[in-house]
Amino acid sequence: MPRPVWSGAISFGLVTIPIKVLPATESHNISFHQVHEKDGGRIRYQKVCMLDEKVLSQDEIGRGYEVAKDKVIPITDAELDAMPLPTAKAIEIVAFVPASSIDPIRIGDSYYLAADGQVAAKPYKLLREALGRSARVAIAKFAWHNRERLGLLQVLEGDVIALHAMRWPDEIRDAAAVAPPATDIDDSEVDGAVALIDAMTTEDLTQFRDEYRTALEELISAKTEHREPQPVGAAPEAAGGEVVDLMAALNASVEQARATRGESGEHATVHEMPRPKKTAAKKTAAKKTTEKKTPARKTRKAG
Repeated sequence: MPRPVWSGAISFGLVTIPIKVLPATESHNISFHQVHEKDGGRIRYQKVCMLDEKVLSQDEIGRGYEVAKDKVIPITDAELDAMPLPTAKAIEIVAFVPASSIDPIRIGDSYYLAADGQVAAKPYKLLREALGRSARVAIAKFAWHNRERLGLLQVLEGDVIALHAMRWPDEIRDAAAVAPPATDIDDSEVDGAVALIDAMTTEDLTQFRDEYRTALEELISAKTEHREPQPVGAAPEAAGGEVVDLMAALNASVEQARATRGESGEHATVHEMPRPKKTAAKKTAAKKTTEKKTPARKTRKAG
């Protein structure tokens, strides 16, 4: 079990629920040190004052806010500690909303909330059952690193309440600035894209792996053992330029997705490009051609 990163209580009206906050995720990133390429020596970073060029220790360093160029106002720890922070030791629930109303772009890091002691078990279960029955999530305020934050409380599988850090509304940039220009799309093209979505649909996300990290681990292992690294997979080909035939690309993608999942291509939902309409002149020519090829039927005389 991971170590708690914070402890306090959930404030639910007049109900208090002692809890511990545990990280819900863990990073498997491989980190590197910076070294001198010539001799492999580690690179050292020092904190130096720009005025007297003196190397400073951590206890000599404070905070400052730049209000103008070359003008910084110092802010002390005592002044920050005196700031009002009512949620310093509590996750205060302030509202309940439907889960579908939450924009995913506002969701940040996630944490598990564990009941702290036997006395917290009953109110913890009460909040958990109420959230599940109401089909809503709780919006809460809490303090983190001397800053008040917004959070979302949600019941997960396994009967655990999770806390998702949220961004404040004014921290979300306007998406209209990056919206693509208006363009026309045929229904057949949309159908082709839907067919591709269907072919790529899955409920099992455990099948995906970090192939880059696997290759990097093999490289490090090989260099440690003074051997050549074993190939762990080919790099994907770079995406091409402009797509000339969008429908053809969708059809090929559907077939590729089906083949990857081991499905027969004959079951793939591939939509053909709409055929061009025949003009009146072409229709007349086609009719004449048909009449020439079809022999006239002989009529039988009455006996």
